[in-house]
Amino acid sequence: MKAYIYLFSLLTPLLFLLPKPDTNNDFQGKAIYVSKSTMDLGNWGARLSEAQKKQVMARLKNRLEKTYVLTFNKEESLFEEEEKLDAISGATDSWGSNFSAGDSYKNVKDRQLIQQQEFYGKQFLVKDDLMDIKWVMGEQTKQIGKYTCFKAMAMIPNEDLTWFSFSWDNLRNNSDTGDGEEQAEDNLVQVEAWYSPQIPVSHGPSEYWGLPGLILEVSAGNTTMLCSKIIMNPESKDDIEAPDKGKEITKSAYQETLVEKMKEFRANRMGRSRG
Repeated sequence: MKAYIYLFSLLTPLLFLLPKPDTNNDFQGKAIYVSKSTMDLGNWGARLSEAQKKQVMARLKNRLEKTYVLTFNKEESLFEEEEKLDAISGATDSWGSNFSAGDSYKNVKDRQLIQQQEFYGKQFLVKDDLMDIKWVMGEQTKQIGKYTCFKAMAMIPNEDLTWFSFSWDNLRNNSDTGDGEEQAEDNLVQVEAWYSPQIPVSHGPSEYWGLPGLILEVSAGNTTMLCSKIIMNPESKDDIEAPDKGKEITKSAYQETLVEKMKEFRANRMGRSRG
């Protein structure tokens, strides 16, 4: 008996030297999201026949319907688009990629966003804080797959959702003078999210986060992202690493870069047409 006690006294200090299990790395999940957007063709579309409208929408399908993969653990996530070929031309949408969100890494513990963007062949590494989303929790529930989801709503400034994109309309609206408070209200986008506490992480697709469960569906403006498949704790785990290539820049500085470059393109084109 004394021998066992002596052996235990020798081994006990060694137990504290053993590496502790990394529960953050042990837990991992993967969620597949299908994003669908609608597009109003406006006055130009009104002049088209139904057949022409269908042809236009078929050409825009790659921009309006996309598939994404969210790989996550308790603190980190990586959101990536599955690239696909154009159904008509057989090529990737290189023009649209200039104004689409790149691979996005989020760390909810550090409240950090790192997103890789490419604009006409130049790489940018956008580093900024995560969006400060003031969610309003609701009691309404619905089922998405086998998960019970709860509803949450938020109002988010449009520029926080579209900083990686460009619109001449936004540029004109920003230059218009008027009631600043009224413009600020008009610029808010209503966001509806459905999250499941059955998956207790604060992640979600794109830049959405901050709810007590994985966001399985989110709608904002004309776009809805819906989770179609979830794999929890796969046998083969992926590394969740932040993008690291490109010129470091903030979200606001990246948007300013887009605006200046597009102004240059317009000026050059107008100069050629006059010549």
